[in-house]
Amino acid sequence: MSVLRKCTSCGRYTLRDVCPACGSPTRSAHPPPFSEGSPRLEVLVRALIEGRRRPNQGGS
Repeated sequence: MSVLRKCTSCGRYTLRDVCPACGSPTRSAHPPPFSEGSPRLEVLVRALIEGRRRPNQGGS
């Protein structure tokens, strides 16, 4: 079974290890696995909370 991959350079989606459009390497387009006991959980939650507390900078 193939895994959907995304080009690290141009952002194109493919099933190949190398982007057919630009020749750059690709990586998995899926997020890393997540579990409640993950040591990264606290870091993730803090990042989400901090992102919500910051005033909207830039944009229209």
